[in-house]
Amino acid sequence: MNQETAAPGARFVTPIRNFSLLLSPTPRGARLARLLATEQLRAWELPLDPAVHIVAELAANAATHGRVPGRDFRLTLHVVADILRIEVSDTYGDRLPHVQRHAPDAESGRGLVLVDALADRWGVTPGPRPRKTVWAEIALPHRATGIHAPVRGAPF
Repeated sequence: MNQETAAPGARFVTPIRNFSLLLSPTPRGARLARLLATEQLRAWELPLDPAVHIVAELAANAATHGRVPGRDFRLTLHVVADILRIEVSDTYGDRLPHVQRHAPDAESGRGLVLVDALADRWGVTPGPRPRKTVWAEIALPHRATGIHAPVRGAPF
């Protein structure tokens, strides 16, 4: 799903961009999430970094830690005003992610450390059961969004 609409309550027309799709909770699905997010951001003429890195980490986590056989995960990209919000929802809501510090020689476990470092904000929203959504927000440069006036209220 890909759509653009005008933000409600905006003094000037500000596009709201939305892209969402279901993917298989496999390494291939995680890789496809990164590739499709890259192409969507290019189509919207938005910067790829750090968004693509965040998508890659959240999708890999959904495929690795949020996997329930027979259930997909959802990637959603929202752009409202000058905020890009990345959401990855999976069906393993009983297992909420958190940043863990690992030994320097550990071979994995740094995904959320990277998300924490790259995103302006991130968090986890539980539900509806059995789902959870891990999200991250990135402030976009005004010239990338085409915004010339402020929008009332917070975008999310």
